[in-house]
Amino acid sequence: MQHDRGPGPVTHAAPPVRAGATASPEALPVRPSRAPRPLAAQLLTFAVIGVVNTATYYGLYLLLLAVVPYLAAHLLAFALSLTGSFFLNARFTYRTRPTLRKFLLFPLGNATNFLVTTAGVHVVVDVLHQGHRLAPLLASGVAIPVTFLVSRTIMSPGPR
Repeated sequence: MQHDRGPGPVTHAAPPVRAGATASPEALPVRPSRAPRPLAAQLLTFAVIGVVNTATYYGLYLLLLAVVPYLAAHLLAFALSLTGSFFLNARFTYRTRPTLRKFLLFPLGNATNFLVTTAGVHVVVDVLHQGHRLAPLLASGVAIPVTFLVSRTIMSPGPR
């Protein structure tokens, strides 16, 4: 048996929608947004998604090699893993709604990573005279936080 506990929270009741029609965005219930996560938690989640993204890319690349040439396999695997990374970061890292604008700007983070890593490898090898084998890993130590900040700026719902 249910007991009436009084009126619940006041919500906006949408008018009925006839079959086949869609409700206007104003009539849809609004889901309360969650508070932004602490910066350290966002960075950790971003890094974990980066590892998942890399594994996804490589797995797709190997699978696609069976049916297409290596360059096509690379391009398809890259595009698919980048798309997955976008949605995972929108949901788990930044807790924001994915939009077309954010989706189109998201690859700027990868471009930033490429530029910072390339410059870092050059500095480690040619300026600091360190070995070229570890240079990409050392450069990534700088590139990942910079890439995170670019990505965070793109994915942020508003000014920080």
